[in-house]
Amino acid sequence: MSLLIKGGRVVDPAGGIDAPADVLIEGGQIVGVGTDLPAAEEEISAQGLVVAPGFIDLHVHLREPGFEYKETIASGTRAAARGGFTSVVCMPNTNPPVDNRAVVEFILAEAARNGAVRVYPIGAITKGRRGEELSEMADLAAAGVVAFSDDGNTVMNAAVMRRALEYGKMLDLPLSVHCEDVHLAGQGLMNEGRMSTLLGLPGQTRAAESVIIARDVELARLTGGRIHFAHVSTKEGVDLIRRAKELGLRVSAEATPHHLTLTDEQVATYDPNTKVSPPLRTREDVEALRAGLLDGTIDCIATDHAPHSRDDKDVEYAHAAWGMVGLETAWPVIYTHLVLTGALSLLQAIDLFTRQPADLFNLPGGRIAVGEPADLVLFDPNKKQQVTEELLVSKGKNSPFIGQELQGWPVYTIVGGQIKWGDESGR
Repeated sequence: MSLLIKGGRVVDPAGGIDAPADVLIEGGQIVGVGTDLPAAEEEISAQGLVVAPGFIDLHVHLREPGFEYKETIASGTRAAARGGFTSVVCMPNTNPPVDNRAVVEFILAEAARNGAVRVYPIGAITKGRRGEELSEMADLAAAGVVAFSDDGNTVMNAAVMRRALEYGKMLDLPLSVHCEDVHLAGQGLMNEGRMSTLLGLPGQTRAAESVIIARDVELARLTGGRIHFAHVSTKEGVDLIRRAKELGLRVSAEATPHHLTLTDEQVATYDPNTKVSPPLRTREDVEALRAGLLDGTIDCIATDHAPHSRDDKDVEYAHAAWGMVGLETAWPVIYTHLVLTGALSLLQAIDLFTRQPADLFNLPGGRIAVGEPADLVLFDPNKKQQVTEELLVSKGKNSPFIGQELQGWPVYTIVGGQIKWGDESGR
């Protein structure tokens, strides 16, 4: 089937394009970008819309296998399509964990059967994600993983982490690391500081993050391995990564929409949806993360989409599960709070969702050019919509943005030339 996207504003940071143009798709690929393109079997009018490469998320929890009551590959990828994402990289904290070939093959097969977008699994660094014994990393790579991570668990044993980096280097795959010293973090429920004192909640020192980042920077220097720092949240962490890059080490980093826009003051409501790991930090940390986006210290934006059931979240703060959903609101949050306020240009923001994550994990997409996969998002820069539970197609409704009016919502998501999300309402 051929598809012509006509009359939109094409924005492609990789190609330096920001101009009115049409996009012609055939056989799942882009075959033309420009004006006066031939007719197609199907046509979408993109008048008033921005046509961008499909968004790519390097940090998503699809929960399946094992936690299907929270999310499934089917529901999670529908949420991704609704949010303009055409590719997601899923974390290994499933049950069983992604520490063997069989689980990788299951995820890929289920995504092929029921997935709305492209799914790329991450393999566990250690068996059972226990941080003790390395997984069969070479076999996982052969099965199709694009990176390694123990996700919410830090590999606390530095010798094990060193060996993992050496194997990762041989396989030319990055390690996406959760940086949290469990001993320093202790039983902290939120960022340690003025707000934790006022609210009477146990605090978690920011050093729990920066101590592990500092350690892993040294291990990257020692091994030459590739480290991707997940959901960086502190000013100190940004400073450490900046210096590591200045030294030429093979490190990269992501920040989440919630760490770029919310602070620990939001916890004052005791809303369990504000309980995330790492915790929401201070305004100074938010500004440091934004500065890191601008100077290239932070390479991309990733959601850390973490759906939970009501039973996991509708409890006292201390007993609530960690995490929030983010696939559906990520782009409108960033567009509303960073692009419209001038903190990021539109081109910079799209780059952080597209070319940058594609290049970091060597994934297809992230570009609008002839021969590239026809993975595209069309969003309406003027469309305003209030976030409601009914709006979210994810099984998880645990979002602190519920009730907010956001702008810039995706209208169409196209994967391999097929429309996976289409919502013309409210344009």
